[in-house]
Amino acid sequence: MSSSLRETLAALPTLFGAHVAITGIALAIGTLIGLVLAITVHRMPRLRAGVIGVAGVVQTIPSLALLALMVPLLGMFGFWPALAALVLYSLLPVLRNTVAGLDAVPPEVLEAADAVGMTPRERLRLVELPLALPVMLAGVRTGTAWVVGTATLTTPVGQPSLGNLIFAGLQTRNWGAVLAGCVAAGSLALALDALLSSLETAASTRSSRRAALSFGGLIAVFLGGVAIAELTPTADRQAPVATTAAIDSPVEKMRPVVIGAKTFTEQYVLAELLASALSTRGISVERRFSLGSSVAFDALIANRIGVYVDYSGTLWANALGRTDVAPRWHVNAALSAWLAERHGARMLGPLGFENAYAMAMRRNRATQLGVRTIGDLRTHAPRMKLGGDYEFFQRPEWVGVRDTYGLRFRELVSFDSSFLYEAVSKGEVDVIAAFSSDGRIKLHDLVVLEDTAPALPPYDAILLLSPALARDSEVVAALSPLIRAIPVEAMREATLMVDRAEDKRTPREGNGSH
Repeated sequence: MSSSLRETLAALPTLFGAHVAITGIALAIGTLIGLVLAITVHRMPRLRAGVIGVAGVVQTIPSLALLALMVPLLGMFGFWPALAALVLYSLLPVLRNTVAGLDAVPPEVLEAADAVGMTPRERLRLVELPLALPVMLAGVRTGTAWVVGTATLTTPVGQPSLGNLIFAGLQTRNWGAVLAGCVAAGSLALALDALLSSLETAASTRSSRRAALSFGGLIAVFLGGVAIAELTPTADRQAPVATTAAIDSPVEKMRPVVIGAKTFTEQYVLAELLASALSTRGISVERRFSLGSSVAFDALIANRIGVYVDYSGTLWANALGRTDVAPRWHVNAALSAWLAERHGARMLGPLGFENAYAMAMRRNRATQLGVRTIGDLRTHAPRMKLGGDYEFFQRPEWVGVRDTYGLRFRELVSFDSSFLYEAVSKGEVDVIAAFSSDGRIKLHDLVVLEDTAPALPPYDAILLLSPALARDSEVVAALSPLIRAIPVEAMREATLMVDRAEDKRTPREGNGSH
């Protein structure tokens, strides 16, 4: 069994349990709120259009955007913003179906209830809700499918879920992890749908025995999932991810030159710098931003994008499958030769700075604990949370750091890189896997811990050309002045201009700092 598969299987129970727990809680709260709102608008028709309209608008917001919005709205990361977003997503089908079910109760039945002297509350409890229950449960089934699927997107805000395996697998080409996450989420959705379908049938046929068994099955699924997670060793709880973007059609001509970028600020700034260099030479350009790491590389090899910046350590580990730490010159030479011989692509050269993974923590916290190196974390790690980006905990670099220094953190939490630095600054996590060229290290007054082993490979920013552009003299002439011309201080300042709230710049403006 490969190490990646072992780690996937080891992480699966914990992530499945977290997925089940937040799904169950969100569905319970969402169903309760939806029921209350439905009863309210049924009794007060003037509110119906507004309440259902608002629920419908919430449903139109992309799920990842809604999750991200919950972080500044609630001022926290992890469970609560994820729960809030999932509850909102579950409301619409429950609300609409319950209203429809209540509206469908025959008028003569209501008249008979009034005739025997029932109060409005008794009529609702004994007549209207029982008759509307099958339709309401159909809405719950729809909401359940939505919530199970949307819960896979909670990783960007720091809430573990099966999405950790899916997105990290996509970033690191760990298709076993992708498959494991998809199968587990799909199985959960099918199991819950089957039980809710049985409950719906029980409500239609008035079978109390079937209803009890179905409801008991739902409780068993949720409690069982949580129990599995709690009974699983948690020394390496993980929560990795990343987003990808669709790429249109292959580049059929050398012009315009298509510039690619991954999903973080530095990449956007560098892409605009490349665009400026090419445009200055009269070469037309197009942009393809927010590409996943493996997607960007595959697009370059397939001539779907013409140029982008990658990192030597990323390709060393992901593309070449190397787990050893080699000297910088050796890594760059091996990558250049491999790209040319294997794919016909070209590594034009390093840009002059390194964007390496670097363990960082708040300066005052590091001073308090006397931590200066990664090795100093060994005694404190069992009481600490470590934060990383979507893919870090699925990468061989993490395994190397963990094993080299004997680190066993209490919990590993994945964040979107937009939230990673703020998370450590606010104390949501104790240490993060930062990026050495990121200006937010200075912004949040973080200290980078020395890698004395070393356990992390070099991460030179390197400029790559597709096979179609590898021998394009105009493009090479336009981009060659950038080679070894960008110091890390300039890169930090550029990203900081884009990331900081005060005097915020766009990536296109930020590239001017070079």
